[in-house]
Amino acid sequence: ILQQTAREQINSEVSNHLEVFRELQKNSPLLQHANYELLAGALPKEKKLLTVGISSVQRPQGSYLLDTLRSLFQASSETELETMVVLVHLSDPDPEWLGPAVANISDLFEPHIEARGLLVVRGLLDGSPLRNVNQSSPCEELDFRQKADYALLMNFASNLSDYFLLMDDNVQCILHFVSAISWALSAWKEYPWVTLEFSSLRLSGKVFHSGDLSRLASFFLLFLKDTPTHLLLSNFGFLLGQMAPISLTPKLFHSGHNGFISEDTCYKEKEEEKKLGKPHNPPAHIYTNMIFGSFFLPHYAYSLDFNYFKTQHVFPGHTYTVVLKASYKVIQIEVITGVGIWGICRLEHGQVELGYLPIGKGQVCTRYALLGPLVKGQLNQKLYHDKDFVEEVRCVRLLVTAPQESDVCITGVHIWTHV
Repeated sequence: ILQQTAREQINSEVSNHLEVFRELQKNSPLLQHANYELLAGALPKEKKLLTVGISSVQRPQGSYLLDTLRSLFQASSETELETMVVLVHLSDPDPEWLGPAVANISDLFEPHIEARGLLVVRGLLDGSPLRNVNQSSPCEELDFRQKADYALLMNFASNLSDYFLLMDDNVQCILHFVSAISWALSAWKEYPWVTLEFSSLRLSGKVFHSGDLSRLASFFLLFLKDTPTHLLLSNFGFLLGQMAPISLTPKLFHSGHNGFISEDTCYKEKEEEKKLGKPHNPPAHIYTNMIFGSFFLPHYAYSLDFNYFKTQHVFPGHTYTVVLKASYKVIQIEVITGVGIWGICRLEHGQVELGYLPIGKGQVCTRYALLGPLVKGQLNQKLYHDKDFVEEVRCVRLLVTAPQESDVCITGVHIWTHV
């Protein structure tokens, strides 16, 4: 009861901060001075599903923007290209760099420009002091420039599409990343979210609702001098009610070439995440109200071998629940339904929930929180914890959210814990 009361107080405080934040950023004075020059391409004739936003600036070591664009377009099919528009914001006003940069983009990607799938713009905040502020270090200058440039980029992109993907200008894309994002957006459509993360990079690979872009742009301009860009991105979701990052797999974007000042250099971050190894799957009891026979038993899905649990005719309210014998600090959860590379008999509509506050002998959790929906029958998601307060997980529940008459196979429920 005390924990629930404390959580309600925290939620109330978050709501109060959110109202103040919403009032604060309604009309950013700096964005009222924003002027844009269209350097290449034309606005799409209709609203797209996704805008891929890239901000690029001149660097002493050279630019990898062309490599990023080449990777982006080569990784996308014709059908995928029709659903998105690529927006490049060239933020350096130096004409000796700007002219050749635009010419190179226009020459190499002429078909995409003619198809209105690639836009190149330059934005300026006229009358503002943004370009005249001296920073004490290259990393402070990087943060300052990024926040101003991202604000201009997002302000321009706010009406181009339903969703916005933020990318750095030194990124390599996984094949068919657009389809992977589209599947995730479809699965998350009925759930509240602010940011979906498709990369372990600090900035690239984050997807937002386009309706939030003007608010996010104003948020950047509120904290130009002090807070690093990636921390503002992390806290933006919290201010809008997303209590933890939503980090999805597989990772769709990776860093390109090294050799220039970037967020990795300034914050000593390695892109590659620590290998977690095999799942731990602590001792647990399995409970389900789904129908099963004697050959595909429920505990098979938790057994870390090649066996799986099979059922049929599932309906909303059917659950498959792993009740751990003790509470654990869980760092990642993977739920796989379907057999083989084609995902035969996967669960089409379901969500994974985390359970807390066990009662009795720990076989029932009194509170569940959404971790995420299944995307193409699977979920593989990391969990993030505050170092000072970690709520340990006791239950992991797969909940069916729509009827399915065909067979359903739960192939694996994998849990990684702090050990």
